[in-house]
Amino acid sequence: MAAVDLDKPFVELTSETIAALPAQLGVYEVADQSGDVTHIGYAGGREQFGIRTALERELAAGATQFRHEITHGYMTRWHELLMAHMARTGVLPAANAGDANRIGTLSP
Repeated sequence: MAAVDLDKPFVELTSETIAALPAQLGVYEVADQSGDVTHIGYAGGREQFGIRTALERELAAGATQFRHEITHGYMTRWHELLMAHMARTGVLPAANAGDANRIGTLSP
């Protein structure tokens, strides 16, 4: 793992785990049952309850597990996570395919 990767373990994405989170800005990764990251997202200033609102949307879309990081520098951190994922796997998560032109290159 590169130093810029999220290193927390994935936890089950449920309404209860979301409710336990603070209403803060941040970044997150959601994954399928096998642990493959399917989306890297952020909760910015337009999210009414920060990361909780963003993860409620992910839960409604069928995501089953997540990990997150609270940060006010969410856009910079989101770009770092996308670049690290691309460097590690060669592709972006399927839900981030349209974000390829928004990131640079990272060589961890």
